[in-house]
Amino acid sequence: MIKLTSRQEKILDFLRSYHRKTGVMPSTRDIQHHFEFKSQTAAVSHLRALERKGAIQRIAGLARALVFPEVLERDEIVDIPIYGQIPAGMASDNPQDADGCLSVDITSLGVPRNAKTFALKVRGDSMTGAHILSGDYVILEFKEPREGDIVAALIDGETTLKRFVTKRGKPYLQAENPDYPDLVPVEELMVQGVMVALLRQGKGKVA
Repeated sequence: MIKLTSRQEKILDFLRSYHRKTGVMPSTRDIQHHFEFKSQTAAVSHLRALERKGAIQRIAGLARALVFPEVLERDEIVDIPIYGQIPAGMASDNPQDADGCLSVDITSLGVPRNAKTFALKVRGDSMTGAHILSGDYVILEFKEPREGDIVAALIDGETTLKRFVTKRGKPYLQAENPDYPDLVPVEELMVQGVMVALLRQGKGKVA
């Protein structure tokens, strides 16, 4: 039986409650603010203690990905790291760091277990025609895009979520909202991930 301190029990309860309500694991900053720690280092130390005692487990290769041991027994459940937000509007050059993870049943999403995936939270309304709304989470896979795929892309140093299309052999990005123009690269267009699933908080998979 795992023996936890009173503080560790409270942190574990917070992890479970936060995950149950939001579908994602809290970041160390979330933990710091909730327990009013003076720094994120305290939150990290408590998480490491919980890991040493087997109350939680980190997933190798995924930033800030924490799962409870019982979740690991369900082979279909995988934690996908969230790398911040992505504009579904005009492109943005704001960098984002991994901030928590999504625990998803990849079998129901049709995503191969060995796929290299990550998630982004959508901000903006340029993709509403594709039923992608601000606040949704898009799950993307690192792979080559095909004509018509919805992608997270770096265009001339700025990131955005758009549809990948080509004209006369030249690729560009297309919005799914008539209020937004097509984005034609001046120098560079690099696809960072291809959308393979869409999650809407509280309503599960919608696309």
